[in-house]
Amino acid sequence: MSPEFLITSLIVVASPGTGVLITLAAGLSRGARASIVAAFGCTLGILPHMVAAISGLAAVLHASALAFQTIKYLGVAYLLFMAWQVLKEKGALTIETKDTPKSARQMIVSAILANVLNPKLSIFFFAFLPQFVGHDEATPIARMSELSLVFMLMTFGVFVIYGLFAASIRNHVVSRPAILAWMRRVFAGAFVALGARLALAER
Repeated sequence: MSPEFLITSLIVVASPGTGVLITLAAGLSRGARASIVAAFGCTLGILPHMVAAISGLAAVLHASALAFQTIKYLGVAYLLFMAWQVLKEKGALTIETKDTPKSARQMIVSAILANVLNPKLSIFFFAFLPQFVGHDEATPIARMSELSLVFMLMTFGVFVIYGLFAASIRNHVVSRPAILAWMRRVFAGAFVALGARLALAER
């Protein structure tokens, strides 16, 4: 495993994006356990993109304008839906009570959808992974699978750190309604910004 791959992956994983926002929101609204569940869901959302890249489906997505645009705008719509939910106090930043718990399954499904509906991840795998697979590699598919799994493990680890940090300051946020209202607007704005960036993305 080359240091270049690990450093590049760490930069990509740690950069603020949809998965980071979802994990932070889970930690702030529901605590440490929920943040780990969200991090797991976001990591699982990478699997379809990994399979697409290894099987060559990413190349089809890259070549087909219709396929790319369809998935892209589904992703944009989902991000805008998440922004609306945050503002309506029904989504990512809903403070969990004993009366309205959100199941681990719901959180995982939501996190997976956020990553699955992002065609840029497939393109990232399509363009990124082959750079670290030598032309003389005897088993290129096995090598790409290995690199992808390392990327996923790194994603899970970094997201858990983000989530646990958010959970550690949860009580300070929950006890201050003004701060929570401000954070709702910030998170909603961030989801809208990510949606706009995805909408403007080109293949």
